[in-house]
Amino acid sequence: MTVHTGRHFLQIPGPTNVPDRVLRAMDMPTLDHRGPEFAELGLHVIAAMQRVFRTKQPVIIYPSSGTGAWEAAIVNTLSSGDKVLMAETGQFATLWRGLAEKFKLDIDFVPGDWRHGADLAEIEKRLAADKSHAIKAVMIVHNETSTGCVTHPQDVRKIMDRVKHPALLMVDTVSGLGSLEYEHDAWGIDVSVAGSQKGLMLPPGLGFNAVSDKALAASKTNSSFRSYWDWEEIIAANKLGSWPYTPATNLLYALKEGVAMLEEEGLDNVFARHKRHGAAARAAVKAWGLETVSIESHDHSPALTAVLMPEGHDADKFRKVVLENFDMSLGTGLNKWKGKIFRIGHIGHFNDLMLMGTLAGVEMGLELAKVPHRAGGVMAAMDVLTGKSVVPMTKAAVA
Repeated sequence: MTVHTGRHFLQIPGPTNVPDRVLRAMDMPTLDHRGPEFAELGLHVIAAMQRVFRTKQPVIIYPSSGTGAWEAAIVNTLSSGDKVLMAETGQFATLWRGLAEKFKLDIDFVPGDWRHGADLAEIEKRLAADKSHAIKAVMIVHNETSTGCVTHPQDVRKIMDRVKHPALLMVDTVSGLGSLEYEHDAWGIDVSVAGSQKGLMLPPGLGFNAVSDKALAASKTNSSFRSYWDWEEIIAANKLGSWPYTPATNLLYALKEGVAMLEEEGLDNVFARHKRHGAAARAAVKAWGLETVSIESHDHSPALTAVLMPEGHDADKFRKVVLENFDMSLGTGLNKWKGKIFRIGHIGHFNDLMLMGTLAGVEMGLELAKVPHRAGGVMAAMDVLTGKSVVPMTKAAVA
């Protein structure tokens, strides 16, 4: 076994690095979740998450993963047989579809090539053709973590408004919230789904729904069975800073600290930092002569960069070389991309030097694994970070 010194580099796109401040905040004695001290904490984190989602509407916090928050979005608003429009953008859009199928929803799935965001023209075509308004919800993934491609929810909302379609707009922003611009209210989103382990810089374990008045109205008339996920019960308890079941108390301490860190930096500065790091990572990929999965600049994710391996080279073997030699974890390819791509996470608690170390590890790994590439990726990224070069925002950084 190789003995490594220093800290492990966790450069997957989630779960992300947890800051020491957040770890220390979690290190608290167990709190009486029915007492006044906890009520103060509960009210604080609910208000904090409203600021992060940029909403005045309720934010429901579950002791769950993002998958639980997906399920909550469905069972509160939709019933078996309801028709929904979804878009194939990658593994997580596909998994959400699989979950919807288990609830026997009628799914109209817009196909995609896993190298772009959602096909907006096709979404508009299908919504415009739905004269009877059979489609009850449009469900999209904001930041597709399996591909590094973004679908911009505000663009989908503009389409829905243009064709005057009354469906709910549901958005998975599990890896978008806290790393990409997000406006639940201003963009007209009805249900936002998020998780704690990405841009919020927490361990896994908290799921979130931000919900509009329209979504709440749908939940009151929806007959689907639900208990644990029921918005109404939770919102009623939340008014007093409580939950109808035992909440993840220590993770709520962590959430309070994580949001404090985001707000100290300033959310707009957080978003700008992620954009800089995404641009620098793509510059490195281009200099190496490799290709990003994301093709169009409009679709590039600021939170991660997915990189295609040259033909005949296995991405997981390359990742193994990097892990064994440099104690750095890179994201694996998922589903159809298994063995074909690796993913560089630059999301959450991250800075310029951490990115440079990450890219140096990738470049050294490419050399050790004998993957065909050109030298100079690290220098190209450095030029972006120091302002020496500017990456044009037209097409993807491809060889």
